[in-house]
Amino acid sequence: MSKSSLQDGAVYDAKSLGAGRVVVLGFQHMFAMFGSTILVPALTGLSVSATLLFAGLGTLLFHLVSKRKVPAFLGSSFAFLAGYFALAPNGERELLPYACFGVACAGLMYLVLAALIKGFGVNRVMKFFPPIVTGPIIIAIGLCLSGTAINSCSTNWIVAVVAILIIVICNIWGKGMVKITPILLGVIGSCLLCIILTLALGQNDGNGYYSIMGNPNFQLFSLSSIENIKSAPWLGLPFAYQDTVLSIFTSGNPNSGLLITAIATIVPISLATIVEHIGDISAISSTVGSNFIKDPGLHRTLIGDGLATTVASLFGAPANTTYGENTGVLTLSKVYDPMVVRLAAFFAIVFSFSPKLAACISAIPTPVIGGISLVLYGMISAVGVRNVVENKIDFSKARNVIIAAIILVLSIGVTYSAAGAINIPCGAFSISLSGLAVGSLIGIILNAVLPGKDYVFEDNLEAAQAKDSTIKPEPAGKTLEKKSSGKKKK
Repeated sequence: MSKSSLQDGAVYDAKSLGAGRVVVLGFQHMFAMFGSTILVPALTGLSVSATLLFAGLGTLLFHLVSKRKVPAFLGSSFAFLAGYFALAPNGERELLPYACFGVACAGLMYLVLAALIKGFGVNRVMKFFPPIVTGPIIIAIGLCLSGTAINSCSTNWIVAVVAILIIVICNIWGKGMVKITPILLGVIGSCLLCIILTLALGQNDGNGYYSIMGNPNFQLFSLSSIENIKSAPWLGLPFAYQDTVLSIFTSGNPNSGLLITAIATIVPISLATIVEHIGDISAISSTVGSNFIKDPGLHRTLIGDGLATTVASLFGAPANTTYGENTGVLTLSKVYDPMVVRLAAFFAIVFSFSPKLAACISAIPTPVIGGISLVLYGMISAVGVRNVVENKIDFSKARNVIIAAIILVLSIGVTYSAAGAINIPCGAFSISLSGLAVGSLIGIILNAVLPGKDYVFEDNLEAAQAKDSTIKPEPAGKTLEKKSSGKKKK
């Protein structure tokens, strides 16, 4: 492929780039998901290696079910954090399998909705998820995650800004592979800076980090991460049997009360993650320019996501979800070939069997992750804005303004409130709904009950192709837009 084609157009067939470039792109996708994916086991006490293994296996399972058409990577879901904390507030190893049991049951809810879509048709479902709902949800996904990025950046703004600058410079002024691998280059460049600063100016700041001149406001590597790299073996199993859900039922004395509590507490969270899934698939469709809700079908993507979540949870890994960072990488690189994502999944699986490599990845400094995440989360919100603009949402209508406003305010407001969620008492326990869950559910309800709905889901192939032709880059020698717009209206 010529430099001009790399520079100016989207890439739908990565093989044309050559094997070496495809490998680099695969590593980029893998590194892009590491920050948030590894953060979930770090917060909950689950295994990092198991997380990597089932992120990779879950992604491959998703691609198999979705006919290998959707360039989506599945990573750890933040939505279920409240569920893990409710069952194992301090990451108790003996309680985490019960939380994983609840998450495994939540994954089965995806299959229920997929069956309804298959039985009654995607139109009856998608009328509840028009662009006026999915657009603001996508925007809210990025904005709700933004606080995490800022907190990470604040540990060392110098490193974070360098990571951001590398991404911007490579993506705007770069050529060839430099232009389509800004995330990977941002990680490598900013990590090299951290290594140099650690060797030249790094001192123990008393809080467990090497910092510039010992100043805790300029953190670099954590002392424990360096020790973990030194002590970790090169090869090892990603998970232990005692951490799996299976161990509950083979131990001889399962706690039935905890099992019921796990189901009641965690399964309702799936309502929010299902909405997130639809928002992510809509975002990927908008980015790539293909109607993935129609083909391979929303029921297939839901089955893939749900099965991946259930399988991962059964073996003691976090719930999987279609990953927002993935959309950010697609937007920046413009490489839309699902094969690249599957290669990233393969790399994640390989890394999971090497505790030393997993330790190296876990050692990536927090400000590096923050700088990368800041760009990616912003890209997610930008895709949501694009979704609203391309579907020409009429904001002169009061109903549209109200729906968008309620989704955004509830999603962001609840997320950054003192409680961080809305807790619904249910007897001896309570159900915790994230801001995104609350905003999404209320937005869906408002869209269903308010008069003036004017959105019709384009489920016929001709309409989908006509819409896609205005989004996809124009192939050489063809003028798809003219072909689609040249048809006379009857």
